[in-house]
Amino acid sequence: MTISTLKDLYIDQLQDLYSANRQALKATQELHDAAHSAELRKALSAGAEGIEEGMAQLKSLIESHDANPRGEHCRGMEGLVAEARAHGVEADFSDEDVRDASIIAQYQRMTHYGISGYGTVAAFARRLGLEEDAGVLAQCLEDTRGGDRKMTAIASGEVNPAAAEA
Repeated sequence: MTISTLKDLYIDQLQDLYSANRQALKATQELHDAAHSAELRKALSAGAEGIEEGMAQLKSLIESHDANPRGEHCRGMEGLVAEARAHGVEADFSDEDVRDASIIAQYQRMTHYGISGYGTVAAFARRLGLEEDAGVLAQCLEDTRGGDRKMTAIASGEVNPAAAEA
């Protein structure tokens, strides 16, 4: 697709974000399986559910503009997922709390990509006068920020203090 207008760019970025979420979902499930802390595992499960909800919203928006949700492959998230696997799942840790701290760091990196993406497409939607789209995307953005805040609370409240004792 040739990108000639802001609307073209908007759809391209929605597709990129859909791809990012598809990749992040699988990685989040893998991080969940590697996590030790019950609270972290619960938050990662909730994060996976949130990603699935975001994907459903994105798919609906993309299709409402007569585009294919799978029209783009997000290479940025591909790199973040590779890092999450390398540093959260596959790395050799001698302490479960240190692994959990790394899992949170990797998850938050992926989440921050989502925050940036949702903020960008919401701004494009507003500029294009797509107020319904903008409202959906603003809610996705807030949900993603909430997941990030939850991970920060788990890190500072439970995981990082325990990891510091290792």
